[in-house]
Amino acid sequence: MRGAGVQRPMVSVPRNRNATRATPWWAWLAGALAIVGAIGIGLYLARTGPPAVSEMPGASKAAPAPATPPPSNIQHPIDQAAVASDASPLPALDASDAAVLAALGALTGEGLTALLNPEHVIQRIVATVDSLPRQKIAADALPVRGASGTFAARRDAGREEIDAKNYARYDTYAAIAKAMDAQKVVAWYVHYYPLFQQAYRELGYPDGYFNDRLVAVIDHLLATPDLAQPPALTQPNVMYEYADPALESRSAGQKLLLRSGPENEAAIKSKLREIRDVLTSQPTPPGDATTPPAPNAPTAHPDGG
Repeated sequence: MRGAGVQRPMVSVPRNRNATRATPWWAWLAGALAIVGAIGIGLYLARTGPPAVSEMPGASKAAPAPATPPPSNIQHPIDQAAVASDASPLPALDASDAAVLAALGALTGEGLTALLNPEHVIQRIVATVDSLPRQKIAADALPVRGASGTFAARRDAGREEIDAKNYARYDTYAAIAKAMDAQKVVAWYVHYYPLFQQAYRELGYPDGYFNDRLVAVIDHLLATPDLAQPPALTQPNVMYEYADPALESRSAGQKLLLRSGPENEAAIKSKLREIRDVLTSQPTPPGDATTPPAPNAPTAHPDGG
């Protein structure tokens, strides 16, 4: 299926032309949501593999500015999170990778950190989270390395559908999600929040508040439909598409969850709800909460390739 991109550039990095092209762009969902519990990681990666990164836009050697009182239009101030505060000093954003990876490793073990791209971790997470409700994701911004194998489809009763064997490729990532401690993950995120906020502003949102965006994206992912059977596909050209126009019009983030399979999707959603509850000190609202995707964005396809 056709490759991914974004309507707006997320990062500027050189591509590795020798990287493998066998893996679709699916290995990140909770790597990108490492802040969110690193839950779905393993669901997305560029077909060219993880590119080497020399510099991220807006990199700053200055230490992060202290958090300022949130303006009245902020819906989810970071200080409402139901976790203990950590007053230890933070590194500068462009010098934060080692500390961030070490802290994540202490929370998750080597399972997650072995999958993460070790450069510009926070900037990649912020860029990918911001892209999830859109129909394209910036391949160069992905924070997690790819899942093994390739997308698989099968013909059943005269129709093409996603092969259930495909779901096993993401079992490892769902297992990591289930093992995450939501309280500890949110405490890690809250401690490093000034760096996430700085990265979000440098991404092109000088007046934005990243925690609001994160909560909105979680709600958007939780609105992904639960399918009773593998979705039907069509193949008008080389790439597969969802036969149901309602699925084909879904965002890249929701399609990624669908592609992980019902059991993995349920595990990821469960962890997202836990994290949201701790992050906002409020229960997850019911209903089909959605975050509008970027207008006029091209369609992402089921295989992500």
